[in-house]
Amino acid sequence: MTAPAPPLIFDAARRRARLARSATRFVEADFLHRRAADNAVLSLEATLRQFPVVVDLSAQPGPFATRLTDSDAAGRTGPVGSVGDLTDRAAPGGSDLDLAPGSTDLIVSLMTLHWANDLPGALSQIRRALKPDGLFLGTLAGAGTLKELRGVLTEAELAERGGAQARVSPFAGGYDGAGLLQRAGFALPVSDVDRLTVRYPDLFALIRDLRAMGETNVLAGTIRPLTRSILARAAALYADRYGETDGRIPATFEIVNLAGWAPHESQPRPLPRGSAKVRLADALGVVEHGRNRPG
Repeated sequence: MTAPAPPLIFDAARRRARLARSATRFVEADFLHRRAADNAVLSLEATLRQFPVVVDLSAQPGPFATRLTDSDAAGRTGPVGSVGDLTDRAAPGGSDLDLAPGSTDLIVSLMTLHWANDLPGALSQIRRALKPDGLFLGTLAGAGTLKELRGVLTEAELAERGGAQARVSPFAGGYDGAGLLQRAGFALPVSDVDRLTVRYPDLFALIRDLRAMGETNVLAGTIRPLTRSILARAAALYADRYGETDGRIPATFEIVNLAGWAPHESQPRPLPRGSAKVRLADALGVVEHGRNRPG
C-alpha cells in the first residue's frame, strides 16, 4: 500500500523565486546563517573523528564552508560538496537526494529544512545517505521565530480586510527536534534551541532583511498582497506593542540545532528495561526518610 503524500505546505516554485531574488543581497542579512554555521562548527570541533566525505544541503551553502576553513575541525574534513537542498522534494526515497546510500561521512543542512513539505522524509533521506556512524548537523527556524511579526500582521489584516491569511510559516518547536531525528532512524539524537533578539528601526527594516535572506512568505496557495494600509497599521501596532525606549523594535529568532548519527554497533546503547542491578536512589546516594528498609 502506497503511503499518502505529505500535505503541500510550501510552494517550491515560489520559494526558488524568493531565493533567486535574494541572491545578490544575501550577504547584507546573513547573520542567522553565520550564527547557524558557528553552531554547527562548534559541534563538529567537539567530535574527534575524521569526515572525509562532506555534503552541505543548505540552500545558502557559503556560511558553513567559510566558517569551517577557520576551524580546528577543518583538518579532519574533506572538501565540502553540495548537491542542492531537499526542501522541494515531497516524498522520501534515496534517489531523491542524489547521493548513494551509505556514501557520506558528514551531512550539514543550515536554515533550510523549515521549508520542507516532508521534514521526516527529508531527514530519512539524509540518514540513509550517511555511512554507518556518519553525522548529521542541521539547523532550522524554531517556533518562536518572528512571533511579534506574526501577531501584528494578523491583527492588522483582520482590521483592514475582515479576514487574514497566514503570513509567517509554521515552524517546528525545539522539543520536536530529537523526536524527529529518532523517527528518521538516527541514533543519539540531540536538539537544542538558540534564541536571539535583533533590534530594527521599524517593521520595514525587518521586512527588508527577510527579503534579503530569501525568507519571505512561500506558503502554498493564492497569496493576497499586503496593502500599504495593512503594513502601516502593522508597523504602528508593532511599535506600540513592542517598541523600546529608543524607538527600535525587537524581532525574535530561534535556531533549532539538530545532531544525529547513523546507527553503528560501536555506539552506546541503553540497557534493556528492567536489567539494572542498582536502584537509582542508591546510585545517587539518596537517603530515604521515614521508610523501613530491609536489614
